[in-house]
Amino acid sequence: MAAPVQRDQELELTIDSLAYGGNGVARLDGFVVFVRRGLPGDTVRARVTKVQRRHAEALATEVLSSGQQRVEAPCAHYPACGGCRFQDLDYDVQVATKEQWVRDSLQRLAGLTDLPLEPILPAASQFGYRNKMEYSFAELEDGPTLGLHKAGRWDEVLEIQKCWLTTDLGNAIRNRMRDWAREEKLPAYDQETHEGYLRHLLIREGRNTGQALVQLVTNRGERFDRERLIEVLTEFPEVRSIHWSVNTGVSEVTNLPTELLWGEDAIEEEIGGLRYRVRPNAFIQTNTEMAEQLYAIAREFAGLSGGETVYDLYCGIGTIGLSMAADALTVWGIEISEESVACAIENQELNAIGNTAFFAGNVGEVLRELRERAGAPDVVVVDPPRAGLAGKALKRLGELEAPRIVYVSCNPTTLAGDLKRLGDDYGYRLVRAKPVDMFPHTPHVECVALLER
Repeated sequence: MAAPVQRDQELELTIDSLAYGGNGVARLDGFVVFVRRGLPGDTVRARVTKVQRRHAEALATEVLSSGQQRVEAPCAHYPACGGCRFQDLDYDVQVATKEQWVRDSLQRLAGLTDLPLEPILPAASQFGYRNKMEYSFAELEDGPTLGLHKAGRWDEVLEIQKCWLTTDLGNAIRNRMRDWAREEKLPAYDQETHEGYLRHLLIREGRNTGQALVQLVTNRGERFDRERLIEVLTEFPEVRSIHWSVNTGVSEVTNLPTELLWGEDAIEEEIGGLRYRVRPNAFIQTNTEMAEQLYAIAREFAGLSGGETVYDLYCGIGTIGLSMAADALTVWGIEISEESVACAIENQELNAIGNTAFFAGNVGEVLRELRERAGAPDVVVVDPPRAGLAGKALKRLGELEAPRIVYVSCNPTTLAGDLKRLGDDYGYRLVRAKPVDMFPHTPHVECVALLER
């Protein structure tokens, strides 16, 4: 049967709920339409943007009547900016929706019926919580600007005056760098023509140390005055580290080799009484305040008593493993990023922790070697990327036969798929699961899961 709608058709729809990822769910004679910018309870006018056999996608162009859960968004750039999805949705509803997404994923994709899901932990701060922001340069008629991508667009940048997800310091550094770019008359890179010079700005903050790191990403060639750039950025006493990267490819990335222009090569952050050195490309949770609570849940689920061998897989700069070291016999960390591993080794020394070791390698390829060196694990902690455990990594993890696995997930759908395979193929069962909201006003949700064999 053909879909009852067609592309560019305008519809009047009532939003029932939110689908995972943040689009509103509406139904037209039983046919599902996913509506961007539609919130539960809204009646909207929407333009159809994509039609498939089982569903369509649409964009709400006008809110005809607001649902009771809709609130006033504080940000002047919302909803044009792609950084937030739900500033206009009551925060309590955001949290309840994220908990339901985790529940639905585990029930539908993992096939779990008797679900040990604990109540979600809301974020301590709804705004100003990010310790890392990446901005893009773009060329306007009057010169370069700096901001975030427009919602749904990879090729258009929105000039930002105040982002509510970062701090006053982060906003001030970004705006000063925009002024600097105009003063220096440096053209922004154009993603379509691949011409221009300025590409990205990355700002990291040690939220509990008051330190900041700035990384400028440009096209090839040194076309700026180093001393002037340093002079501009050191107007902010919090800036301790200034880096420069060159991106000669077409991909929009900031994870690049860097040259230190000024200051220390890393800044420090403090989480849970431990200090961590953070370089431009090292991974650390972007919500410092909630990272401490996330790690506390992971430690609780690990149930350490002092005699355990712990594997910390996808360990980043060692934050979770080092936070568990005091309660374990030994902690062994694996991470593919050599820069992150270098930070992890520094961090164990910085905190005078003597029972941890960190290695660079692909988890799926080095687990067997680690077991020969370290012995069988009592607890394995995994904190994989959004794609979840790669096939070989999951197989090697299952073959370890560890009594307990603590899985820290940033994607409930891949968590569910991995839990199903670990259960079906290796005899693990889900004992506890607790969602954590690290990213208010976005569709992202973390979840810590405890599996026992």
